[in-house]
Amino acid sequence: MGFSSPNSQLLSKIATNELHGENSPYFHGWKAYDNDPFHPIQNPNGVIQMGLAENMLSFDLIEDWIKKNPRASICTSEGLNKFRDIAIFQDYHGLSEFRNAVAKFMGRVRGDRVKFDPARIVMGGGATGANELITFCLADPGDAFLVPSPYYPAFGRDLRWRTGVQLFPVMCNSKNDFQITVEALEEAYEKAKQSNIKVKGLIIANPSNPLGTVLDREALKTLVSFINEKNIHLVCDEIYAATVFSAAPNFISVAEIIQEMDCNRDLIHIVYSMSKDMGLPGFRVGIVYSYNDAVVNCGRKMSSFGLVSSQTQHLLASMLDDEEFVEMFLRESAKRLSDRHKFFTMGLEQVGISCLKSNAGLFVWMDLRSMLIEQTVEAELELWKIIINQVKLNVSPGSSFQCVEPGWFRVCFANMDDATVEIALKRIQMLAGQGKEKEVAVKNKPWRKNLRLSFPARIYDESSVMSPRLMSPHSPIPHSPLVRART
Repeated sequence: MGFSSPNSQLLSKIATNELHGENSPYFHGWKAYDNDPFHPIQNPNGVIQMGLAENMLSFDLIEDWIKKNPRASICTSEGLNKFRDIAIFQDYHGLSEFRNAVAKFMGRVRGDRVKFDPARIVMGGGATGANELITFCLADPGDAFLVPSPYYPAFGRDLRWRTGVQLFPVMCNSKNDFQITVEALEEAYEKAKQSNIKVKGLIIANPSNPLGTVLDREALKTLVSFINEKNIHLVCDEIYAATVFSAAPNFISVAEIIQEMDCNRDLIHIVYSMSKDMGLPGFRVGIVYSYNDAVVNCGRKMSSFGLVSSQTQHLLASMLDDEEFVEMFLRESAKRLSDRHKFFTMGLEQVGISCLKSNAGLFVWMDLRSMLIEQTVEAELELWKIIINQVKLNVSPGSSFQCVEPGWFRVCFANMDDATVEIALKRIQMLAGQGKEKEVAVKNKPWRKNLRLSFPARIYDESSVMSPRLMSPHSPIPHSPLVRART
């Protein structure tokens, strides 16, 4: 007696569909790193992880604070007296001291130019959970959100996979440094309408992932005017707000903009987290801040599926309430990010590699268009395979970010120590040098499309990096590193 495939008979559509997005170069690069991770002694020829947008440059500051404040943790003898209060069930509204501290911190990060109401703070399991929560609140399956490209690859997972909502790219390009224009917004909106797709909102990341740029006041006002005219929602992902490392242009929150203009505040929502600004993605602290009472009420009910642990809330409430520490941390973190960004981009410039001008985020938008054999996505992916397999760096190709121009790559620089970033930089410089040599050698040759750079390191079997049949280590399973960090 034969049996049908379990995928078609016994599992849900979510369990068997491909909408999670893990079968993309963005996640396959993680697989290459996990299979052969760099270690300065044990594996010096391994893959260096430059696809993970984590801020590890200021861990020592947080560690020092924890040592000096043992009462903040219920797992110390000094803080044990709070154990029973924190260990019991907590209302899904969250600890009041936590919401108060987060609201104050959000205001501080935004230069104290705007105040946030603790009663409007809704918790989610990291920014991933917060983004999905707000999507569930605002849209039905089949509805769509406009998203300016290039945009964070895992938005497909966060916003689309379980909700059934569609993402409709707003095409931006390098002619104006990928700035969002009214014309591009209108074109995307009309295309969606012509396809009988109901547009429920516009989602932006400010500061941008992957560009590392911030939106100026006029651009934000334009976006607010656009959504107000169309009567659709605006979701501002501001999780990189405190990673701005130079004074100009400074970060401006949409919360500040709506204080300056008339608009329907029920359409305005902010996503925030502790993952990037504080470098704590493992704490899974995600925040939805909505000006819409119905969204806040619905979000509170839904947050029971992705609460932040009360132990984490208790610790962070104490830390964020320490104004002297917060001031010092934000100042020193910005300085360290600035120093690392300057060191890395100057190293690239030495070999003729430029990046989009930026002053925020944990990454650079690196321009390798001149290294492509032809200006196609296929050529970009061929170069990406060389970088992964031979140069041994996990960087993310622009096509994963829905970039319309082949040859751009996101490169993360804040998730490693100084020695490792120097090694990574030398590998990229070697790539640039060999690329120029090979370009001269194959010029005007009919076989130039088969260009491969030669490096001494072992070359992977491409199927181990690209095959969708292999289970990625970032599949949505309990032990997956994907659940530990929003990259």
